[in-house]
Amino acid sequence: MSECKLDHSHEDVRKKYEEQSSFLPEEVESLFKRFFAIEHPQPILNEVFHLLKKYDLASEEEKKKRNEQLNVVINNRL
Repeated sequence: MSECKLDHSHEDVRKKYEEQSSFLPEEVESLFKRFFAIEHPQPILNEVFHLLKKYDLASEEEKKKRNEQLNVVINNRL
């Protein structure tokens, strides 16, 4: 994924999650509920936003990779 110079807010990440939630595996729903319950540093918000960005257009292999990255990032922050 390319580097983005924009900072994404907690609300930006929530909106992106809501846009992509129907394409995400069910097991990440509880992860995101806990994720959104607390504040996170800017680098984490940016990383999660970009893992969610265009998730619906990603190949199955790319989705699997992103799922693993989401699990690592979110579980390390909770």
